[in-house]
Amino acid sequence: MSSFWSLWIWVLTIPVLVLCLVLIMWNLKNYVGVPEDETTDHEVDGLKEFNNPLPKWWTYMFLATLVWSVFYLAAYPGLGNYKGFLGWTSSNQGIKSLEESRQAVLQAQAEGRNVQLDMEVVKADEVYGPVFQQFAQRDVLDLAYDPEALKIGQRLFLQNCALCHGSDGRGQRGFPNLTDNDWLYGGTADKIKETLLHGRKAAMPGWEAALGDQGIKEMTAYVLQLSGRAVNEKDAEAGKAKFGMCAACHGVDGRGSVAHNLPFGAPNLTDNIWLYGDSSATIEETLRLGRYGVMPAFKTTLGEDKVHILTAYVYRLSNPEDLR
Repeated sequence: MSSFWSLWIWVLTIPVLVLCLVLIMWNLKNYVGVPEDETTDHEVDGLKEFNNPLPKWWTYMFLATLVWSVFYLAAYPGLGNYKGFLGWTSSNQGIKSLEESRQAVLQAQAEGRNVQLDMEVVKADEVYGPVFQQFAQRDVLDLAYDPEALKIGQRLFLQNCALCHGSDGRGQRGFPNLTDNDWLYGGTADKIKETLLHGRKAAMPGWEAALGDQGIKEMTAYVLQLSGRAVNEKDAEAGKAKFGMCAACHGVDGRGSVAHNLPFGAPNLTDNIWLYGDSSATIEETLRLGRYGVMPAFKTTLGEDKVHILTAYVYRLSNPEDLR
């Protein structure tokens, strides 16, 4: 804080305290020339005015408040750049002065962070960290059918995953349904944990330039045929001949990356589960423009202990029955 504003705070604060003391002392004296508890010459509508002093307890409260104000301002930072004789600082951030506090807030805002939120997260980790550690020492499949672990996992899911996958985990357009058994990268506990820890980046290239309008139409027919839909046979045959450009990710049979143990996250085209929709127009759009999806990594933001419990909850969504 600049010297000008520091001085301005002193000028506003100290005179006000002095004025309060003057007013209190002034009210303790009798200036009306009439003994206390006797009537004055003032009378309105038959009501006479008495010279009643301010109650003693009320006066003492005013004085006590004034004394406390002086002590507080002297002990703690508040008067401009004055730090207070107690040398008090924030224990949460280790901030040594008001100026450093202001700079910390500005830095947090520049980085898009919330200082108060950061402090609350630290406090929560101190309190609940041992609880997460205790659960994290157990096997995911064990936690997946533990009611207490599931309660924690559900809270973590609602806070971090529900925005995209829905509060019930059933997903929405562009975000997978986590309650079925159709997985882009694998639905085992290990694969789910890998996804949560490191995130996923999916890239489906656009084929408009390579296929042209007719080629897109034919490929659409073949993709729909793979999932059991009735289509134009001629178009489907022509699309099948071109499907080799897709086989590297989806497999020659179109069953996707998981079926062929491939790392690309390409969906199974032979079932009737669609991430962006199953209409001809939507599939054509996908083939023309491609699709690009990002699943964020939670290793840094949540930590491995919380991810371990969250893995158990996500696994349970698609495996409601304990078949161990």
